[in-house]
Amino acid sequence: MVAKTFGSAVSGVDANIITIEVNVGQGTSFFMVGLPDSAVKESQQRVESALKYYSFRMPRQKVVINLAPADVRKEGSAYDLPIAMGILQASEQVEFPALSDYVIMGELSLDGNLRPIKGVLPIAIEARKKGFKGFILPLENAKEASIVNNLDIIGVETIQQAADFLSGELQIDPLVTDTREIFYHSLDDIEFDFADVQGQENIKRAMEIAAAGGHNVIMIGPPGAGKTMLAKRLPSILPPLTLVEALESTKIHSVAGKLGKNGSLLANRPFRSPHHTISDVALVGGGGNPQPGEISLAHNGVLFLDELPEFKRTVLEVMRQPLEERRVTISRAKVSVDFPANFMLIASMNPCPCGYYNHPEKECVCGPGIVQRYLNKVSGPLLDRIDLHVEVTPVKFDEMTSTRKSESSKEIRERVIKGRERQKERFKDNPEVFCNAMMPSHMVKQICQINEAGKTLLKTAMERLGLSARAYDRILKVARTIADISGSEDIKVEHLAEAIQYRSLDREGWAG
Repeated sequence: MVAKTFGSAVSGVDANIITIEVNVGQGTSFFMVGLPDSAVKESQQRVESALKYYSFRMPRQKVVINLAPADVRKEGSAYDLPIAMGILQASEQVEFPALSDYVIMGELSLDGNLRPIKGVLPIAIEARKKGFKGFILPLENAKEASIVNNLDIIGVETIQQAADFLSGELQIDPLVTDTREIFYHSLDDIEFDFADVQGQENIKRAMEIAAAGGHNVIMIGPPGAGKTMLAKRLPSILPPLTLVEALESTKIHSVAGKLGKNGSLLANRPFRSPHHTISDVALVGGGGNPQPGEISLAHNGVLFLDELPEFKRTVLEVMRQPLEERRVTISRAKVSVDFPANFMLIASMNPCPCGYYNHPEKECVCGPGIVQRYLNKVSGPLLDRIDLHVEVTPVKFDEMTSTRKSESSKEIRERVIKGRERQKERFKDNPEVFCNAMMPSHMVKQICQINEAGKTLLKTAMERLGLSARAYDRILKVARTIADISGSEDIKVEHLAEAIQYRSLDREGWAG
C-alpha cells in the first residue's frame, strides 16, 4: 500500500511543499530516495524507536520512502513525524482519513516525544497558500505558526497524540492567537530610552537625523564616551514596524531558529551587535545549507559594529554590496538563495589604538603614522556608504550629575515619524526608495536643490575643510533629511551647515 503525507523544505526565507510517499511491500529492506541528506536518512532509527515506544511496529517488509520533488535537497530532522505517519498508514496499523489535509513536520526523540524545529513560519504561510486545512507540528512551535490565520495549528507533544488526532480518536483544538493585537500592544515597549543618556545632545541630534533619513552612522571617540549606549537606543526612535515589515523580519528569525519557545511576531526593530571576531559567512549568511547571517537578522532594524577597525578586512568588504542593494544573494553550485538585508549600519571606533587621539584632556601615546594606519583599516569604499561621521567627546562631570531630564525616545520618535511621512509622500512613485538615504545620484540632483548661498557655503566648506568628492552627495542627502525634520520644503543654508559638520573622516588630514 502507498501512503502520502505532506511536509515542507525551507529555501532562503520561503518554503516548498514536499510530498512524502511511503510504500510497504514484499521484501525486508529500507530505502529512502528523493535527495535526502544524512540527517533525513537517520530518521529510520529515530522513527523505529519512537514507534516501538508507543507499541506500534516498524514493518519487517520492504519500505520505500520517496521525498518528492526528487530534485530538491531535503535537509534536517523535521521529516521524522510525517515519515512515521506515512509508515503507520501504509502498513495499515492505523487509518488516517484526513492525512492529506495537513502539512506535518517534527523531529522525534527516541521515546516518541517531539522536539522543536526551525522555519515554522514560512512553512505555515506556504501551507495556507496551497490550501491545506492545517499544520501539525511540535507544541513548542505552535505559537509561532499561529501568526498565520485561516490555518488550523495543531500542536502535539508525542507521536501518539499525532496518530490519535489524525485517526479521529483525539480532539485537539487549533491554537488561535490574536497576534495582531499583541503586536500593536507591544509596539511602544522600549527597553533602552534616550532619557537615560545625560549630555551628548549633539550625538542625539545626529541619531535623530540618521533615524529620520535611514542614514548609516559612524561614531568616533575615546573609550567610555557613550558610543555603545547611544547605539543601543537607536531602535527606540525608529518608526514602529509595520505588519508587513514585522512578518518579513519574523520569517528570517524563524528560519535561523532565533524566535525561541514562545516566538511570535517581532514587535520591535531588530538590533544585532556581532563580536569583531565574526566570520564572513556568519555576517552575510551562507553555509552548505544557506542560512541568514547577521545582516539579514538585522533586516528592518539596526546592525551595530562596535570597534569597527578590529573586524577583519574581508568581513567588512563583503558588506559593501548588501549595503547598496539591501539584500544578499548566496550562490551555490545547485542553488541560489536571496536573503533581505535592509538595515541601518551603526559603527563605532576609537580614533587610535590607545583611544585618546583628539581627547580634550588625556594625551595620545600613539607614535607618528600609527593613527593614520589605524584609520586606514576601514576602507574608503565602506566609509563611502556611511553618511554621518560623528565625533563623540567624553561627558563632563557636571552633565553626568545634572538633574535636568533628558528628552525621551518617544518625543524624538514623533519628529522622526513626521520626517519619514514627508519622504513617503515624496517617493510614492518610486517603490524601491522610501527614505532619503536610498536616493540614487540622479534623484539627489532633482530633489536636493540648493540656492546660490547654499552652493557658496558648500563650495567653501569643501575647499577649506578638504572634503572629498564623495562627501558632496552625502551632505545633500543629510541636509534634505534635516529640512524634513524641521518641516521645510527647501534646503536652507543652516541645514547645509549642520550636514557639513557630520563629515569628520572626509576632512583631509583628519588624523594627520
